[in-house]
Amino acid sequence: MTKSGEKQEKSTVNMTVDPIEKAIGRFGKYQICILILIGIGRLPTEFQITNVVFILPSVDYTCRDDVTSNLTNVCPCNQPEYDQSIMTSSAVTTWDLICGRKNLASVAQSMLQVGILLGSLGFGYISDKYGRKTAVHLSLSVSVISVATSAAVPEFWMFCVLRVCCGIGVGGTMVCCYVLLIEMSGKSFRLYLMALIEASYILGYFLISVIAYFVRDWRHLQLVTSLPWVFVFLYYWAVPESPRWLITAGKKQEAIGLLTRIAKKNNMPTENIEEIVNEIENESLSAAQEQKGSYLDLFRTPKIRMCTIISALVWFSVTFVFYGVNQYIGRLDGNMHLNVMLSSLALAPGLVITIIGALLFSRRVSIVLSFCISAFSLLLFLVIPKSMAVLSVACAIVGQTGIFTAFIQVYLFSAEIFPTVIRNSALGFGSTMARFGGLIAPFVVNIGVEWISIVLFSSFALLAAILCCFLPETKDIVLMNSIKQMEKPNDKPEKTTDKVLK
Repeated sequence: MTKSGEKQEKSTVNMTVDPIEKAIGRFGKYQICILILIGIGRLPTEFQITNVVFILPSVDYTCRDDVTSNLTNVCPCNQPEYDQSIMTSSAVTTWDLICGRKNLASVAQSMLQVGILLGSLGFGYISDKYGRKTAVHLSLSVSVISVATSAAVPEFWMFCVLRVCCGIGVGGTMVCCYVLLIEMSGKSFRLYLMALIEASYILGYFLISVIAYFVRDWRHLQLVTSLPWVFVFLYYWAVPESPRWLITAGKKQEAIGLLTRIAKKNNMPTENIEEIVNEIENESLSAAQEQKGSYLDLFRTPKIRMCTIISALVWFSVTFVFYGVNQYIGRLDGNMHLNVMLSSLALAPGLVITIIGALLFSRRVSIVLSFCISAFSLLLFLVIPKSMAVLSVACAIVGQTGIFTAFIQVYLFSAEIFPTVIRNSALGFGSTMARFGGLIAPFVVNIGVEWISIVLFSSFALLAAILCCFLPETKDIVLMNSIKQMEKPNDKPEKTTDKVLK
């Protein structure tokens, strides 16, 4: 072999070996502890995403006015007697969100999405500028404080303000916790991690139905699902900083110390830690000058700009379809607590399906298949006769599982595409676009013509599938650190080398 060939082979190997994985392992005991800590700490966030059916439910009532005595769900009604079979007290019954005030219940639901939008933007910037650890600690703390406070407010407008604050914490938690865990794992474990992280969502989805069954007052429910988690205030000392962020931020000695500590916990050798950090620092290509990543950096250079626009549209579509499908699942007849529990259990296989798909296929093929399964299941749901209720429910659940697996993969795909200096900003921007999808979905569901709603959801699922075909393949790549790494042209697009960025 010639010297040039040896040099090219060495370069190719370096580009496909993850230095962080080489230093601390793909996912050892230390990372497992952090995953468990963050998974438990995120539960108040997961509760807020799924508890809307209990704190802001659609409540039947009997009107006790003199003129319309004993009539059900009539308007106007000044003396409603509410059905208490689901909740003895809810935000709807507390502030009489019926008749002319019925739209205020939708407003309260939307406030959470507004908060998530703000939190995704704000905490994405904080995470890239001040560190993953700071952003994770703040977002988890904001969630606990705002949820607990919302249980005590006497006025509806105060409740809405606290819903926005809850959303801010939720948005930060969803983005920052994910990025921290991704950056602490080796590239060979990322596809498993994307499913493990979402296990906390399914656990929260399941637990809220159990908790709400025993705690039927909405104020008590908010307290029970927040105050026990005050221990997250201690996470600042329990959860470490991302070693990748430390290196790109120019904090070399801190990174060496952290990686050495993790390597010891994982029974990995520590002699070459400094050499590995130097390797990452060199590959970052002046990352110290780029460490002040901002949202403007998402649009300054051509490749990143293209990926930003496409991924933003994909984020919008996946959230739009996800919340739309969940609206239909939530309308199933029967006991609401049982329906929510069954719906959460139906999502669990999606985690396994996601891992299998990621192992068998490329990132693009896997996510495109998820979107297509959801789209065609929804279209099939549209043509099934109403008399075949079981088959209709089955199609709806398949569509929900498909879009759920796509949602999981969008996080991983986006995290792998963008370099470390703007990774949180990119996820924050994508999550922001997703909030618009979440805001619009309920209005589409309530159009009143079912086939229009279903066709719109299916169309956006197919649109997302097509858009994903134009994103770079990221399976088995080493996470890039700098913008220059992503933007530099490939002089010799070898097959192995192309894994970094096609």
